[in-house]
Amino acid sequence: MADIATRRDPLDGIAPITARSRLTIEAAPRGARLVLRGPDSAAVAAGQAFGLALPTALNTAATDGTRTAFKLGPDEWLLLAPENTEAEAYAAIEAAVQEPHSLVDVSHRNIGILVSGSLAADVLNAGVMLDLDPKAFPVGTATRTLYAKAEIVLWRKGANDFHVEVWRSFTDYLHGQLEQAAREYVK
Repeated sequence: MADIATRRDPLDGIAPITARSRLTIEAAPRGARLVLRGPDSAAVAAGQAFGLALPTALNTAATDGTRTAFKLGPDEWLLLAPENTEAEAYAAIEAAVQEPHSLVDVSHRNIGILVSGSLAADVLNAGVMLDLDPKAFPVGTATRTLYAKAEIVLWRKGANDFHVEVWRSFTDYLHGQLEQAAREYVK
C-alpha cells in the first residue's frame, strides 16, 4: 500500500526572521482559502453559511479571529478559515447561495506570511508602493497589490501586525525579498 503524500509548504522548516522585538516574519498557520465571485446578495447568503458576515466596503477585512473575509473587488471575496475546513465551508456556501456565482477552493495555491513589530510597515514598504501609515492604511484594510514583482494580498491586522497572502509559487521569492529588506532596516 502506498503512503499518502504529506502536504509541504515552501516555508516549512524555515526559521522565522526576527530582529529583537522590532520585527518578526513567519509563516501563518495553514488554513482553508476560498474565492467567492458574485453579487452582494450572494455574499450575504455566503456569509451566513460561512459563519461571518462578508465585508461590503472594498479593500476591507472582517474577522472573528478564526475566520476572515477580504473584499478585494466589486464582486470578489477571499475567505480564510481553519485548516481542513475547506470542504465543509465550500458545501455550506454552495447550498446557501442561490444566485449565479463562482466559488473556488484555492487552499493549495496560497501561503500566508505574518509580518509584525515596529518595523513591519517599513519592511513591507521596501517592496509595496502603498502608504502604510495607519491614517492611510488603517487596521482592517486589505488590498491586492504587489511586493516587488509578486502579487500579494496585504491585510493590516493590527497597528504593527500584517498578514500577507501570496501564491505558493512566489513564496520563496517574497520571503527572500522580505529577508533582504529586514537586513536593511535592522542594521
